[in-house]
Amino acid sequence: MNDIPTTRRRRGRLRLLLGAACAAALVAGGLVIAPSAHAEADRTLTSNQTGTHNGYFFSFWKDSGSASMTLRENGRYSSQWSNNTNNWVGGKGWATGTRRTVSYSGTYNPGNNNTYLALYGWTRNQLIEYYVVENFGSYNPSSGAQRMGSVTTDGGVYDILRSQRVNAPSIDGTQTFWQYWSVRQQKRTGGTITTANHFDAWARAGMQLGSNHSYQVMATEGYQSNGSSDITVWEGGTGNPGPSPTGNPGNPGNPGQSNCTAVLSAGQQFGDRFNLNVSVQNVSNWTVTLSLGNGQSIQNSWNASVSGTSGTVTARPNGSGNNFGVTIMANGNWTWPTVTCRT
Repeated sequence: MNDIPTTRRRRGRLRLLLGAACAAALVAGGLVIAPSAHAEADRTLTSNQTGTHNGYFFSFWKDSGSASMTLRENGRYSSQWSNNTNNWVGGKGWATGTRRTVSYSGTYNPGNNNTYLALYGWTRNQLIEYYVVENFGSYNPSSGAQRMGSVTTDGGVYDILRSQRVNAPSIDGTQTFWQYWSVRQQKRTGGTITTANHFDAWARAGMQLGSNHSYQVMATEGYQSNGSSDITVWEGGTGNPGPSPTGNPGNPGNPGQSNCTAVLSAGQQFGDRFNLNVSVQNVSNWTVTLSLGNGQSIQNSWNASVSGTSGTVTARPNGSGNNFGVTIMANGNWTWPTVTCRT
């Protein structure tokens, strides 16, 4: 397995700080309850802190420089940082992660810099660090990771990857653990993240999360860069329950979009071809489209009615269930096709 590049290893001290907050958080049904029924005033953080603000768990960490994060109404926070900051990360979310549907909206200005916007969390009782990366600047945070497949969900395609950290800092001290990644191919700043679809896709690729969830936050991070963000996060996919950063109604999170999900996983590989398995979830009447790369063609398929052999290939149910497979002649191109799913 490939380790994550050294520019990402700096995060160990952050994890120790964030992990310590979980034991002190007040939790009810996975949602942190604010100690007062009254709205809390805005707070600007410039030093490392964790806690609760207006009903949401928050974390802020930096190792140096002028990064700051302002906690605002409901699940909103804003941040800014400059090049004199080595590394910082912060965001709002929940002290306990789960299979919740997370929605967010706002602005994110990464420029051509090393920064990203992601739903981020940890599990224990298998120690796992996970990311659902929605947007990033010049640096793809999954670089150096092993590609395990892809998942189509919430209107986009995410690459599924994993990397292993050996004797590295974690929320439980120095450990060896896996990192799980879903990295969105079509960058965005706003929408709905159906967390369960990523958890299930990872599991189907042999990437099991632990049984004990730690925190889960919608985080902004910057490393030796400059940028800003203004993000509001909330639970559910039907609209922001509070004001958005512009004072307008929140992002509805594509409430009318189908939740059809197609997950790719690896099959056997041969000298001139490879097999892919496709698992369709949440619907039974589906159309899956595979966009093959240059030179690739379909040699064989099973458990679905497949139309076409090159370019855009379409698969539909044939009575054999929601799992099917294809054999792709590589012709020197071993890149997996992109996949989309619709009802």
